[in-house]
Amino acid sequence: MTPEQLAEKILQALAALADDGTITVEGGLPRELKVERPKNPEHGDYATNVAMQLGKRSGLNPRAFAELLAAKLRDDDAITAVEIAGPGFINLRVAADAQGKVAQSIVDAGPQYGTGDSLSGQAFNLEFISANPTGPLHLGHTRWAAVGDALARVLTAAGANVKREFYINDRGAQMEKFGASLAAAANGQPIPEDGYHGEYILDLAKEIVAEVPGITDLPADEQLVAFREAGYERQLKEQQSQLEHFRTSFDVWFSERSLTEQDGVGHAIQKLREQGHLYDADDALWMRTTDFTDDKDRVLIRSNGEPTYFASDAAYYVNKRERGFDVCIYLLGADHHGYVNRLKAIAACAGDDPEHNIEVLIGQLVKILKGGEEMRLSKRAGTIVTLAELVEEGGVDPLRYTLSRYPADSPLTLDIEEMTRQASDNPVYYVQYAHARLASILRNADELGIKLDEFDPGLLSHEREGDLLRALAEFPRVVATSAELREPHRIARYLEDTAAAFHKFYDSCRVLPRGDEEVEPVHKARLTLVSATRTVLANGLDLLGVSAPERM
Repeated sequence: MTPEQLAEKILQALAALADDGTITVEGGLPRELKVERPKNPEHGDYATNVAMQLGKRSGLNPRAFAELLAAKLRDDDAITAVEIAGPGFINLRVAADAQGKVAQSIVDAGPQYGTGDSLSGQAFNLEFISANPTGPLHLGHTRWAAVGDALARVLTAAGANVKREFYINDRGAQMEKFGASLAAAANGQPIPEDGYHGEYILDLAKEIVAEVPGITDLPADEQLVAFREAGYERQLKEQQSQLEHFRTSFDVWFSERSLTEQDGVGHAIQKLREQGHLYDADDALWMRTTDFTDDKDRVLIRSNGEPTYFASDAAYYVNKRERGFDVCIYLLGADHHGYVNRLKAIAACAGDDPEHNIEVLIGQLVKILKGGEEMRLSKRAGTIVTLAELVEEGGVDPLRYTLSRYPADSPLTLDIEEMTRQASDNPVYYVQYAHARLASILRNADELGIKLDEFDPGLLSHEREGDLLRALAEFPRVVATSAELREPHRIARYLEDTAAAFHKFYDSCRVLPRGDEEVEPVHKARLTLVSATRTVLANGLDLLGVSAPERM
């Protein structure tokens, strides 16, 4: 029995009490309620405070209300004990056969177990990397690649329609500096002081010269454009390749240029004018964002007629909403705190609800330690640690898991040696090892010719079996909560707790027969529980973009 199924039984019991006139609740009965696992297992398998919520509304003392509900619940064969604690908490124990059925339902659901419909019908645009196509992706991008992709998977599992979006910063001064740096390197000239440095510029310039004959024979101004565009194309492909290797894919690669080339800025300005939040002053066009908590009004069009970066931000938001997204989520770096109010002000000025249609998540800085020293410099990029180098040092699985394991708004220090160590106190190894151990048990069962052709859920009556079953039953709720709160790190912490519950079960309960022992129904019941646990760990690891190894 899952927590949701138990909650439904409580709702049915309440409905029965209301139907026979035993209780009358002002405002009616709730349509849904939650049951929780008590912190102290001695208090029961699950607990609910529904009597405290409804007692006064029914004109009863909460404890008296609880007594009425408890009497009704005791008639249910799936519930073995109902106890009232304190002012009206109801503690429940579930029958072994009812609890054990969870294992079979998980096996039957397979990869779909844990998915739900709490966000069904909602369209999300999730923009979680914004980068210049002028160099390698760096450590900050790496954190968002892991966290953003995990969040997209979790939102999808909760039933949402999610589009992953990469915003290409391909307009402005940085692109011109990039072209000038490549042209200088190709012609053996010093790279401009404010240009791009690092070995990758020299390598990229050589590659372009080899692949674009005659490029260095062009007039200087044409060279700058040619190198800029050739470098842009190749650098973007490299970023895409690095992200694919990191198991991070995007549905949309949105070019900032397209906003000006397709007059997205002009279109957005027209729409914003209609909302009445634009005004002219000092020969410039302004948005009155101070009406919506921003610290100052923002310039959209400068006095020279050029649009500002803020104009691009406004046009981009309008573009997203016109593409049909209900909620636009931005994952931004630690240096973008000032963007929160201004982006929400854009949504408000566009006539939207800034508390619903737009969300801005700010991530904190990450430090990487190697050999006890902070990694600061790149072999190729000079001043940054790149995604490619991090993957080479730490591996895709350890990086993705560890970066997703912590709240994104907390500063993070990762140690390469600790992150890749094969030991039980390394969380990613601990969870992956549990999955490999489960896979090994099932392989051994197959070699012994044991078929899961019968299952008696009532045989899963050991305390450790109950603990594991209840942990597995929580998975759908954890996924839904992770999606609702935009916190994929909850998945990782759940997996670690569930792996611990499995190891305790395995240490206490013999799964496979010894030697010449006959295969008993209890062996098959426990193997079904093993299969269910393997399914949950695999599904959870997949939500984090981490592999579930069969052997370790």
